[in-house]
Amino acid sequence: MTNRVTYAPHDFQKMCKQAERDHESKKLITLMERVKRQIAERENPDHSNPGLHGEAARLPVKSASGDAPMLRVVHPLGSV
Repeated sequence: MTNRVTYAPHDFQKMCKQAERDHESKKLITLMERVKRQIAERENPDHSNPGLHGEAARLPVKSASGDAPMLRVVHPLGSV
């Protein structure tokens, strides 16, 4: 039998809270990048980034817990 590392409850709670903060930070960064890209596209509609047209469409959906929306990636050609 292998030895497992066990964390004290306090340490585990701190790790969970840090993971939540990291996840929220990633979501915020993604949102900020998307808004910047949308602003740039509105300011320069003729000079839109050609790489953006090949991206999959993203539709907001609710998470299983229902507390925060998640992104669902949809392939532009349907199911492949």
